Order: sequence, then C-alpha cells, then structure tokens
Amino acid sequence: MGADVVLRARRTVVGGRETSASVHVRGERIVAVEAYDALVPEGARVVDLADDEVLLPGLVDSHVHVNEPGRTEWEGFASATRAAAAGGVTTIIDMPLNSIPPTVNVAALEEKRAVARDQAYVDVGFWGGAIPGNVPDLKPLFDEGVFGFKCFLLHSGVDEFPHLEPDQLEEAMRETGSLDALMIVHAEDSHAIDHAAAADGEEYDRFLHSRPRGAENLAIAQVIELARWTGARAHILHLSSSDALPMIRSARADGVRLTVETCPHYLSFTAEEIPDGATEFKCCPPIREAENRELLWGGLVEGAIDIVVTDHSPCTEDLKRFDTGDFGQAWGGIAGLQVGLAAVWTGARQRGHALTDVVRWMATGPADQTGLTDRGRIEPGAMANFAVFAPDEAFTVEISHLHHKNPVSAYAGRTLTGVVRQTWLHGTPVDLDADPRGRLLTRGQS
Repeated sequence: MGADVVLRARRTVVGGRETSASVHVRGERIVAVEAYDALVPEGARVVDLADDEVLLPGLVDSHVHVNEPGRTEWEGFASATRAAAAGGVTTIIDMPLNSIPPTVNVAALEEKRAVARDQAYVDVGFWGGAIPGNVPDLKPLFDEGVFGFKCFLLHSGVDEFPHLEPDQLEEAMRETGSLDALMIVHAEDSHAIDHAAAADGEEYDRFLHSRPRGAENLAIAQVIELARWTGARAHILHLSSSDALPMIRSARADGVRLTVETCPHYLSFTAEEIPDGATEFKCCPPIREAENRELLWGGLVEGAIDIVVTDHSPCTEDLKRFDTGDFGQAWGGIAGLQVGLAAVWTGARQRGHALTDVVRWMATGPADQTGLTDRGRIEPGAMANFAVFAPDEAFTVEISHLHHKNPVSAYAGRTLTGVVRQTWLHGTPVDLDADPRGRLLTRGQS
C-alpha cells in the first residue's frame, strides 16, 4: 500500500513495546508499520527522527477546561489548543464548565462548537454536564455527540453549574445507564467538607485539612454503589486520595463498571513542599502528602488507576490571590496541559517505568475511554497523530514559554525531563504560526 510520508525512528512505541520502525502515512492515517529499514514506497517523503528522539502517538487529554465562551479571559480554544500541541497532545475533550453557558443542553453545545470551530490547533470533543433538572437534556446531548456527562457532588466553584444531591445523581445515572453513557464525577462529599475546617489563610496545611481524604473517600463509595445499583458506567475524576484504592479494586472485582483517573500534579508535587501562600498549587481535591503520592503511583502501575489527564483548569492571575496568598479565596485549578507529558515522564523514569507505560496512561487509555480508538496508538488505520519526543532532554519550566493564556503555573521553575520537539496532526506537523487545522469531534466519529 502506497504512502505519502514515511517516518523512521530508532525508537517508536508500537503495540505496547518500544522498537525501531518506519511508520507509513497516506493522507491522514497510518497505513503500515514496517521495519526501520523497510523499502520506502516510490514518491514517499522520508522523515528521519534523530537518534535521541522517540516517536510517540499523539496524547489524548480527556480532562481540559477551556472556559470559552463566557470566561475567555481565563483561557480560550486558541490558547488551550496551542498549549496542547506544544505538549504533544493532539486531542482534547473539553469540560462542560467553566464556560458561560455551561454545556448542559444542546443550545449551549452548539454555541460552544461555533466558538471553537475555527480556533482549534488540535482536535476537540466535548463533555456534557449533568446538573439538577436537566435529565431530559441528557439524551439530546448524547445524540448530538458529547462523550458523556460530568457532575459534581459539591459546589463546583461556579454558580451556573450546580451540584447533584444523592437522589439527583441516582436519577441521572439511571438515565446515563439507559444510554450506556459515561458519567464522570467530581467525587468529594459536600456534607463532609461542610463540617471540615475552614480553608481561609495562607497555611497550605489548613487548606489541605479543609478538603479531607474522608470527603473524597465517602463520595467515591457513593458513586460505586450507585454504579452497582444502576449498572451505569462511572468514572472518578482526578483521584487524589490513595485511601480509595482498596474500594476501587473491590468494586471492579465485583463487576462494577468503574474507571479512574489521576493527574500529573498529584503524581509530581507533595503537600510537604508547598510553601504557605503559594496558591498556584491550589486545586480541588488537593495535592496531598508524599506517602499518598507514592501510593497513587502504585495504583497507577497496578491498574487500579486507568489514566492520567491534566485537569487543565486555568484562571486569571488575580483570581489566584497572590496579593494575599489566601487559599480560601484563591481559585482552585492547575494549568498543566503543555507540560503534562514531561511531568509524568519525569516521575515515571525516576521510579523505573517506561515510555510504553506513559503512552498507555496518557494516550491509549484516554482514547479508549472516550471511544476514540483510532487515536493514542501507532498502528495501521489509526490517525497519523504523533509526538516527536526527546526523553533525555531536560528543561526548566518558564512561564514565558507556555502557550496558555495567563502567566500562572505550579510548574514554574521546576526542572522536568522530556521535550516535545514536534507534534503531528492528521499526517502533517502542527505549525503554530499558521491557521489552525484542528477539528471538532463527536462521539463515535473521528
């Protein structure tokens, strides 16, 4: 079968292993994966990777807050997708908040798609939202191609996206179960947090105790039981409490349809190293202790945690309240879309894990979770989306080099290992100085 382009790499992640290969591309898709020195089809252009580069599939990040329309000063489709491309991410799925309107009905979805259509440097899909009273909107949204539905079990941080009480969550999950749609849950129990210590002030330890592990554990147990009763598919967002791992394992052993994610910041940072007043580290649920971090790594390696996604949740500089350093008042969210791959690889290699593991956690796994099974892998028939990655090159994160809109990053000044030198989308390198070529995706359609 003919090819337009052949990418040759001494190191390529293919089929869960690292090998030398030549990847043959025709149009937008991979048509063959051959030996490194295989015959090049007549007329094909050859792209040889450097000896220190590895060809990876483009990453899929299924947890990104773009915030446009409505809070475009926080982030927007142009800036977010530029950051994604710079970080080797070729597909993002946008969360239904913090945009205004939130994506809780078809009209809001259409408004968001209209804004995103001509701005995306990578491919973009959308989650719908489940809020009180919108169960009748879930099927129409699903029919329109959202990848599933997000809900909160406590205040979301924005009033236009209210949380579900337990009876409302059950009602929504019975509906998503009938659709075989995925319900993705911000799992912290509102009543437990209402009774926890207040978060006000500069002390990180005080903020940490305002979002206790118990609140997360309790909510996850509730989601598990509702998934068990309803038969619905459930996904736990941004797991930060390692205490929940035993019940996750037990639920799966019982056949509960449950998947789990964690994020680069939970695998990278520890509560002990966060200075008081350093509100760039505030996120919810919070970054916890070093021992907890290592247990999360263990859960990831054993498979209790399925995927790693960024939960890219940026805001304007003033909302982080650097003027006061007050964790109670600062917006909770970490902008990590551009550096997620490097952050996870830095931690993974320190613990003896391979690039094949990182690809499973950040590319193949999220692609499979969202049904985009022709992404996140290098194989015939897959989209020709790639990241050219230099795994041994170190760099220090500088705010000025990040493409997201606001100069706020928990990673600023941190030395990471692994540089994305080029990102390919649809068989062609992404050019951030050219017009964007990303597409809007619907469930079941690439």
